[in-house]
Amino acid sequence: MVIRHAVPEDVPQIMSLAAKSETAAHWSRRGYDALFAADAPQRVALVSVEGLPPGAVAGFVIARFGGDAWEIENVVVDPRLRQQGIGRRLIERVMHEARENGATAILLEVRESNAGARALYAAAGFREEGRRRAYYRDPEEDALLLRMAL
Repeated sequence: MVIRHAVPEDVPQIMSLAAKSETAAHWSRRGYDALFAADAPQRVALVSVEGLPPGAVAGFVIARFGGDAWEIENVVVDPRLRQQGIGRRLIERVMHEARENGATAILLEVRESNAGARALYAAAGFREEGRRRAYYRDPEEDALLLRMAL
């Protein structure tokens, strides 16, 4: 599986994938473009592209970093390609990069009802550390706060 750092030309595909996922964080075009700005907050954006036509993206992950804890902000896999290990490999790559850069933990939040994502994160070693009541809207739902020590 080929996972590489995203480039600005990936933004349309990333946005298309996010639009297909009800549980994804739906950023604006400006938000995705800002990933590549010189003054942007420190983030890593990775895409999975193996076995696809040029320019196609099977999945992506975006994580914010700085200090000893990274935060995964968005993970999306094309609905047609789920259950093939793409999400797992994207998370593993973030874990690797976080360790390489001296992080001691990775944090994230997930909708309580997102069973698929919760299973992925549990298998990767994340543990529930808290809850934000009524954090999400449309529909209103709690966010589970997850953490993995590296």
